[in-house]
Amino acid sequence: MSTLILTVATVTATQAHGGETAGLPQLDMSTWPSQLFWLTVTFGALFALMATHFLPRIGGMIEERRDRIADDLDQAAEFKGQAEDAQNAYEKELANARGKAQAIASDTRAGVGAEINTLHAEMEKTLNADIDAAEKQITAMKSNAAQAVREAAIDTTQAIVQALLDEAPSRDAATAAVDAVKI
Repeated sequence: MSTLILTVATVTATQAHGGETAGLPQLDMSTWPSQLFWLTVTFGALFALMATHFLPRIGGMIEERRDRIADDLDQAAEFKGQAEDAQNAYEKELANARGKAQAIASDTRAGVGAEINTLHAEMEKTLNADIDAAEKQITAMKSNAAQAVREAAIDTTQAIVQALLDEAPSRDAATAAVDAVKI
């Protein structure tokens, strides 16, 4: 519709100026058949070039890209499968290693516990022997100390009686006097 209006306006303008065309030359109706001819030739040539040269190349590129993407996806799926297999193998080996580590730790604990018990028993024997020896030594020291105190008491009794009576008592008398006193 707008083309018709433009055509009428052009024709009117041409008539108004006395046959001279004013405005755009492509709107001059006398040149339309040649314009339509060259439009058809150009469109046909471009269509033929597109159909025979450009579109097959573009289609080939698209197909090549589609194939490359499909190959990449297949390869990615294969790598994913390999990664999952590797992860499963890793987890299996890790579980085995943990089991072995726990078994080794358990064996080590048992061995160390037995060694500790053996050392504890040996130490207890040694300590009991030392305690028995110390008790015997203490008993001997008590006996020796009691004997030393008795001897000191006898000597002191002799010295006191000597100092008080100016007469030295016999050792037997001093011993009898000390033995008579119970502490």
